[in-house]
Amino acid sequence: MRLPLARGFALAPLLALGTGVVALVAFPLAVTNPYALHVMILLFLTVIQGESWNVLGGYTGQYSVGHAAYFGLGAYVTLMLLQFRQVPPWWGVWIAILLAVAVAIVIGSITFRLRGPYFVLASIAVAEIFRLIALNWTGFTNGAEGILLNEIPPLRIGGRTITDFVSKVPFYYAGLALAATTIAVNWGVQHSKLGYYFQAIREDQDAAHSLGISLPVYKNIALAISAFFTAWSGAFYGLYVGFIDPGTVLPVEVSVQFVLICIIGGIGTIAGPMVGALVLVPLSEALRANLLSDLLFKIGIVSEDTPTGAFLKDNLAHAHALIYGILVVLVILFMPDGVLGFAKKLFSGRRRQTPALPEVSSEKGSA
Repeated sequence: MRLPLARGFALAPLLALGTGVVALVAFPLAVTNPYALHVMILLFLTVIQGESWNVLGGYTGQYSVGHAAYFGLGAYVTLMLLQFRQVPPWWGVWIAILLAVAVAIVIGSITFRLRGPYFVLASIAVAEIFRLIALNWTGFTNGAEGILLNEIPPLRIGGRTITDFVSKVPFYYAGLALAATTIAVNWGVQHSKLGYYFQAIREDQDAAHSLGISLPVYKNIALAISAFFTAWSGAFYGLYVGFIDPGTVLPVEVSVQFVLICIIGGIGTIAGPMVGALVLVPLSEALRANLLSDLLFKIGIVSEDTPTGAFLKDNLAHAHALIYGILVVLVILFMPDGVLGFAKKLFSGRRRQTPALPEVSSEKGSA
């Protein structure tokens, strides 16, 4: 008989998931360093961004580079309602999300008539229109000065204060809950009939149409779901940072980041955005803190006293676009399916090389 290993292998993912959930819930109890909590909050935010883009780009094959429009809309509406109208954020967030979904459906009804690079260009144009509106409509959005949030009111239920937002811990748990919800919804969509329709559109739009799948309807559904979670992430970002302006929530770099998260991790997979976040967030923080240039100096590749060293020290912290571009080129050349796809191929190759376990006979050998 063969050794009963199948059940153990089946339980391993569940055990790993349970262990991960417990570790994430307990993290603020064990680690009180504000910077560590800040990095984790950025990880959750980046996961939400990647998963939200994945619904439209990964599952449906519509490569939008204009998600900054919905991200900025979520941030601006939430903060304007709170700062100027004193609308509590738990209501303002839902107003922002519903508005973003409505805008997405209108935009999708127009732009989904285009395909391929024309759709990509149209999505960039939409995001740029939103940026220009936020920049020039100074009486409404405060223009280039942006919106500075004074404070977030405590969360009260039945007159009892549940939590305030004076530390990073409430934001940590809010980010964890939002990321978990986004992942769960994405998993449900991917494994539903709706997800199969999305994938059919991604593989061949004409064939999907010939099978009776309405391309405009299901593309707009995908965009609405994607815009929902994108605006969600924008509102969370605005409340967490406490300041927004057109240059932080509406530039094309934000739209590109949504795409990069999935390209690096693995497009069209649930785990891809998580892997992409684990790559991009530490890299971004390392650039911001000049850790990469310090590492180059320490291992002796470049001397700090040379003109090259001085240039790197002064400019590497601001070279996010350059570093991200190099990273994307490397991923496309050597890992076209992303880090996750590369790891799967590597693991499956090693499994094929591993010799099978010998069968254990149930009969006793004779003397």
